[in-house]
Amino acid sequence: MSEKNKGKKIDWMITLVPLAIVVGLAVLFFFMPDESNKVLSQVRFFFGDTFGTYYLVIGLGIFLLSMYIAFSKYGKIVLGKPNEKPKYSFFTWGAMMFTCGLAADILFYSFSEWVMYASDPHMEDMGSIQDWAGVYPLFHWSFIPWAFYLVLAVAFGFMLHVRNRNRQKYSEACRPILGKKTDGILGRIIDLLAVFALLAGTATTFSVATPLMASVVTDFFNLEMSRTVVTIIILLLTCFVYTFSLLHGFRGISALANICIYMFFGLLLFVLVAGGKGRYIIETGFESLGRMVNNFIELSTYTDPQRTNSFPQNWTIYYWAYWMVWCVAAPFFIGNISKGRTVKQTIIGGYIFGVGSTLVSFIVLGNYSMGIQMDKAADFIAQYQETGDLYSLIISMIKTLPCAPFVLILLLLTMIAFYATSFDSIAYTASCYSYHRLNDDENPHKLIQLMWCILLIVLPIALVFSESSMSNLQSVSIVAAFPIAVVIVLIAASFIKDAKEYINNDVKKVE
Repeated sequence: MSEKNKGKKIDWMITLVPLAIVVGLAVLFFFMPDESNKVLSQVRFFFGDTFGTYYLVIGLGIFLLSMYIAFSKYGKIVLGKPNEKPKYSFFTWGAMMFTCGLAADILFYSFSEWVMYASDPHMEDMGSIQDWAGVYPLFHWSFIPWAFYLVLAVAFGFMLHVRNRNRQKYSEACRPILGKKTDGILGRIIDLLAVFALLAGTATTFSVATPLMASVVTDFFNLEMSRTVVTIIILLLTCFVYTFSLLHGFRGISALANICIYMFFGLLLFVLVAGGKGRYIIETGFESLGRMVNNFIELSTYTDPQRTNSFPQNWTIYYWAYWMVWCVAAPFFIGNISKGRTVKQTIIGGYIFGVGSTLVSFIVLGNYSMGIQMDKAADFIAQYQETGDLYSLIISMIKTLPCAPFVLILLLLTMIAFYATSFDSIAYTASCYSYHRLNDDENPHKLIQLMWCILLIVLPIALVFSESSMSNLQSVSIVAAFPIAVVIVLIAASFIKDAKEYINNDVKKVE
């Protein structure tokens, strides 16, 4: 296809409106940081506190739906032609899926999340830090988060590879229910909501974890520069890496994903073997996993109606919203690379590789530092309560390891690789959004991909400059997730309807 014809297919509304929104928000956060953060906190309280049950119901419902889809007649559907074989090996497929689904914030939270829970009054209500501080990270990062990804991934994979639709957008996945309304104003609203959620998710995760990378750099090289300046430099460097990788196509993405996985598991193995807490890590992790599974429904439905501690409002609701806004890009990418796999293979394989790798990260990195706390070799909880600086806290945790400088550099490189692979998939999906129609074998123009690579970094830089608190960064996700949750439910229902029709009509005709 000629460049001229491709240009005619660009959806300028979906391309330019988000650009204007991002620039506008960036200006507000940059020039009016205090006022912006105050308004954001008020809006977050309205959605997260008043409508908190809404997020919890959708989260548990999507997980149960994923199990139903996988083990029902729908699980046998091949995402492609009936006899088509997977394009990627299980390891390469799993590596791309895991790294696109989780950015570098998994390393930030793996080290530090138990400390935040241990400092929460809810721990006293539940029991001891030993029993519960390691449970909640596993709960908040495992089955329900990946259920959001995998249900939408099979819906998008079915839409792209079975129905061969060439509109790679959220609205197109709703067509089985919306019909012709997909091409009208309702479809446009859905797509704009999706792009806004995508930008919100990007801003949240970049703003949460990049200051840790800056802390690693300033500590390792003993720099006098402020963390904010170093963070901006790292953001720009990461933008260059994922832009370079994306412009080299899926070959570059898969290669970077494999490198990222090797460094990630290398880091975990070093901490497990060399940290001196191997037995504690394994036993506490095994116990926490069992406690999480045994209490899964109770944890999923806890609302704290009397607001004795507001724990679900501060954490569980935020996390389900966080995963909802990440669902705009990652499932499209997972659905794209899952061509040739059955629906069941995609869902169960996703749980095995995605959830399995996530759990191992939190068990190893979190329990290492918690073991030091329990042995009273260091008091990370007191340090956090005194300073509130999670980034310096993580540096202190790493310095208790042998060969700490090596670990710091490995951590930094792994985080850059994680960000690069995650934002490869996000930029690619956003680029596809910029076209009215894009066939399965077509790729967006490189200039459009470049534009989105740059656009995705603008709002995070503004949030870093405004020095937004953790609460305000959480607010971005909670607000954006409120409308997108309705769309997620609509897509899931549309998939069930379309897949049922496919089995009853198309498959029976072949038989």
